Amino acid sequence: MKYVKTEAGQRALKERSQQLTSRQRSAMILFDGKKTVDQVLAATADLGVVSIDIDHLVALGYLCVAEGPVPPVGLPAATLAAVPAVQAPALNKSERFVLAWPIAIRLAGALGLRGYLLKRTVEAAAGYDDLVALLPKITDAVGTEKARELRKALRV
Repeated sequence: MKYVKTEAGQRALKERSQQLTSRQRSAMILFDGKKTVDQVLAATADLGVVSIDIDHLVALGYLCVAEGPVPPVGLPAATLAAVPAVQAPALNKSERFVLAWPIAIRLAGALGLRGYLLKRTVEAAAGYDDLVALLPKITDAVGTEKARELRKALRV
């Protein structure tokens, strides 16, 4: 099956919607109406994208069938809020690392020059355990509230 981004999906990508995980965002970029779901899943397999992620994007109204009717212009916020959340599969350490690393980079990068060394340390992180070890430093630097997203991605 081939999917294409709806206007709501394009807006979600542009605005970096919090409803999208980094792996869902990566998959969504590839949907152009020409690639099949299997092709996108194969291309994003290293990122941990699974069919549940695609189902979630369809449920949010961000993707629609390419052969079908014209993509919807956008769904009202009330409709999007009413869509039940899809339970994500259990992730192994490498998949958690893939999700958490960009968040850690963004948090450290937001500190500017003050966070330069921290960002370099995060960039050098080789895996999940390295990021978990850096979590206290990142939390101290950005604050508990901002570090919550990273803690959630790491599942600690």
